[in-house]
Amino acid sequence: MAVLRQVWCRHVLAVPLLLCVLLSVGVQARPANMSALKDKNPTGKDENEILPPDHLNGVKMELDGHLNKDFHQEVFLGKEMEEFEEDSEPRRNRKKLIDIFSKVDFNKDRSVSAKEMQRWIMEKTEEHFQEAVKENKLSFRAVDPDKDGHVTWDEYRVKFLASKGFNEKEVLEKMANNEELKVDEETQEVLESLKDRWFQADNPPADQLLNEQEFLSFLHPEHSRGMLKYMVKEIVRDLDQDGDKKLTLSEFISLPMGTVENQQAQDIDDDWVRERKKEFEDVIDANHDGIVTMEELEEYMDPMNEYNALNEARQMIAVADENQNRNLELEEILKYSEYFTGSKLMDYARNVHEEF
Repeated sequence: MAVLRQVWCRHVLAVPLLLCVLLSVGVQARPANMSALKDKNPTGKDENEILPPDHLNGVKMELDGHLNKDFHQEVFLGKEMEEFEEDSEPRRNRKKLIDIFSKVDFNKDRSVSAKEMQRWIMEKTEEHFQEAVKENKLSFRAVDPDKDGHVTWDEYRVKFLASKGFNEKEVLEKMANNEELKVDEETQEVLESLKDRWFQADNPPADQLLNEQEFLSFLHPEHSRGMLKYMVKEIVRDLDQDGDKKLTLSEFISLPMGTVENQQAQDIDDDWVRERKKEFEDVIDANHDGIVTMEELEEYMDPMNEYNALNEARQMIAVADENQNRNLELEEILKYSEYFTGSKLMDYARNVHEEF
């Protein structure tokens, strides 16, 4: 996993690196939010692409250790998130948001409590889970050519290389004859990382074969407690500078230095660092001792943790709770629509007013 992030970053950071301003907490470099540059729903994606996704919907942290900047929208909108992205027509988006509010308001008292929002967040997270299960079925069929319900590492490796442009028949022949497969360094690094992840997904007793459920864990580690631990271990390994398998605040916000091409980019980085610092201190560091352990990070990243869902619900309400009654009314959620959906519905109301 770490290799996948490094390989990806190698291309993104192929421009001169500039020195950045030191943070007051002793950070050595200002990180660039590389996850923000990733296309989480790439268009024209090869249907034969069977790599684990870079982004996991409904999980608070990216595989490269960055915070998921769309997490609030993902757990509020669920599978409807794409509809808001694709449909920018404010009137329709407003109608959708009103409809969502009525569904979140379970007891129909025209306000949303933290408990109601928690229940909704868990439902939307489950939607992401079910979508991943559906996609996994298709991916599993693609890598299980003999349809025996199990996939060997070699079967997967053949399909992976074929998706990267290698001739599948030639790869099979070389493997059958124990001939060396000549691949470039980058592809080899990715293969080695995937192989490690593959064997981590192989539940005991290990047989070096993955069934459909294990393959789901391979592609989506959030579906397995064991793979979630593996994902946390990889993230901590990337961020941990002193090798104690724990994270301090300075380690957590001191990712590899990125480029700051202009003032706007620098402001984005500054905002990102502040958000990350707040998340560390207020949420991830559960006992507030200034250290994040693997156990704390694992609890934080577990998408089906009900306590986390309640905390998230309270945070989401606090953002828009203008009358400070610890509930959300329809007017508040419409006013803060960009936070919940990414859509500025208030612009529509203002434009209509100006037209008349």
